[in-house]
Amino acid sequence: MNTLLQLSFPLRSDLMTTVRLAAGGVCALKDIDFDTAEDCKVCITECLLMLKHRGYAFANVLFSDGDTLSVRVEGEGVGEETEAPEDELSLALLGALLGDVETFERNGKLFAISFQVTHEGSES
Repeated sequence: MNTLLQLSFPLRSDLMTTVRLAAGGVCALKDIDFDTAEDCKVCITECLLMLKHRGYAFANVLFSDGDTLSVRVEGEGVGEETEAPEDELSLALLGALLGDVETFERNGKLFAISFQVTHEGSES
């Protein structure tokens, strides 16, 4: 797999729009149709929110290219942890939009989420 783009940033709500724009750009680069690109951006936002609720201060988003576009979102550092009962709903949303979603835990705490985005070509 080839790395297309890697973003590392403080996990703050005001930076999520920038990450969404970058995700849209990567999807456009890979000729992913508009609806699938929008699903990808929603999923990345949900991942970032789950990690923020888990108390991470920083995030890394890695876009890699292979047979599909692979996205991995990881949390780092220590921030303020909040109660996040909607995590189950967020994971269900990710699964419904993009299918296979893989979560990773460290010491019983969610720290990374990855998923694949299918290259189906652009809409005509």
